Amino acid sequence: MLPVSLTMAGVAALINIWLSIRCGQVRQSEKISIGDGGNEKLIARMRAQANFIENVPLILILIVLIELALGGGDGTGHGPIWLWVLSSAIMLGRVAHALGMDEGFPLGRTIGTSLTMLSLLGLGIYAIALPHLPYAPPAQTETVDTVQ
Repeated sequence: MLPVSLTMAGVAALINIWLSIRCGQVRQSEKISIGDGGNEKLIARMRAQANFIENVPLILILIVLIELALGGGDGTGHGPIWLWVLSSAIMLGRVAHALGMDEGFPLGRTIGTSLTMLSLLGLGIYAIALPHLPYAPPAQTETVDTVQ
């Protein structure tokens, strides 16, 4: 099982739905059926969703491949803590970016972009280096049958 990858893919799906709803809200209030109608708010929200779609698939692929290369996690079945922290920060950054594309939280765009780019850089470098690092398989835990 790949707990980090599965969880983050699910979180990404929910964020993408939220981004779609945000676009739909502007479309409905401004009566824009197709395109952006030149509406700045809709353009910003559409770009926030497009930016999500441009970056998150590659991030998820890297998370999956790294988690697989690490033997499915840390040997506990929970995944490495550092990957949980990094993945969570990326998803929070994507939300901050979307909110930052609106006028109310301009710093969010910078935070989200920075987290995404730094994470992509780190995950990319780690993915390149991982096959060349010494491999230590995860510790095997012994299961004990407690049924009597």
